[in-house]
Amino acid sequence: MHTYNVEYTNTFAGEANCTWVKLETVTMPELTHYGYDGGTSYCKANKVFERELMKRAKAAIGLTNVRGVKSNYGDTIEFRPYNSTTVMFITYRN
Repeated sequence: MHTYNVEYTNTFAGEANCTWVKLETVTMPELTHYGYDGGTSYCKANKVFERELMKRAKAAIGLTNVRGVKSNYGDTIEFRPYNSTTVMFITYRN
């Protein structure tokens, strides 16, 4: 199982402001749970994994069915809801 930190905060001028912060943790199963067999199915399994990670993170924070823009920076996933001055960060926790 993998554990991820989820941080939800407000923004000021487009940057994270951290006047208030909501923190949660989310656990995800291994990539093999989503169909990765060590061969050529990595891309498909990774897309399913990221989609499920976003669903779990948004549900933990209370943003279920909220649409926005997702940006993946390798070790951090950023989610900015439409028409909102907030941002959510998802980072891998060792």
